[in-house]
Amino acid sequence: MGYAILFPGQGSQFVGMGAELFDLSPAFLGEAADEVLGWSLRSICLEGPEEALTSTDKAQPALYAVAYALWAELSALVTEDPRAAAGHSLGEYTALAAAGVFDYQTGLRLVAARGLAMARAAEQEPSGMVAVLGVDQDRAEEAAATRRDHEGSLWVANLNAPGQIVMAGGLDDLEWFAEHGGEYGARRVVPLKVAGGFHSPFMEPAVELLAEAVHGVSFGAPRFPVWANLTAAPVDDVRTSLLQQVVSPVRFGQSLQAMAGAGIDTFVHLGPGDVTASMAKRTVTDARIITVSSVEDLEEAASQLNSP
Repeated sequence: MGYAILFPGQGSQFVGMGAELFDLSPAFLGEAADEVLGWSLRSICLEGPEEALTSTDKAQPALYAVAYALWAELSALVTEDPRAAAGHSLGEYTALAAAGVFDYQTGLRLVAARGLAMARAAEQEPSGMVAVLGVDQDRAEEAAATRRDHEGSLWVANLNAPGQIVMAGGLDDLEWFAEHGGEYGARRVVPLKVAGGFHSPFMEPAVELLAEAVHGVSFGAPRFPVWANLTAAPVDDVRTSLLQQVVSPVRFGQSLQAMAGAGIDTFVHLGPGDVTASMAKRTVTDARIITVSSVEDLEEAASQLNSP
């Protein structure tokens, strides 16, 4: 038995996030981070404006930094390493850094490059994403294939939890699914406020740009397994996983199930919001779920993790 740490992806950001961490964790959220990014992390996180923080190139490194700082604080309080880690989309980078596959600064540079590459890819062709409630994977794949058979552009992008899927597509394709999703079992289709069709072929232009950033980075062995979005299994080839992740479905729910099957009985969300905790509750219903979204949550979480 043991615990796994989970890190959120884009969409969890909000103005004011990490307010209590900036003075507590200057090594991760201070001037050194600003030098990597070329902009003020503190200013964007605490002052916004929301439009700036929500932009793909700012949201991704900001979430990585705040979530990692929370992990650093928690890891100093717990007596044992986690037995596993996973992150939703960009959160996979945070998980890899936490496991020591690369250091914090390297991860920050990679995430900044990833956010910029995905933002540029999104500018090339209008696209977006919708959250779909009630549909299972097979029916969602059927809907996407049907649309593509009629020269559309629609893909399953996120497999978050049972009955909780995200689709990516062109704007006309998403309108089509909003109209016809009920025919495939969807109870609700909710447009997401994102810049483009992430985790789909719309992001192909981002792969080449990200490859330039990944080239030459040395990846170490993880201290504990990190489950990949790409395969829902422990990462083997880090480079391939990070590059293919941006154009492939996020298999987060499957990762949670696989970790539970490997003996994980506790899942700890680390970062703004509680989205990965919510996914874990829906997916692994008998597991213990702990949410650490602020400094106030640290001591209680450490107490639970250190208790026999």
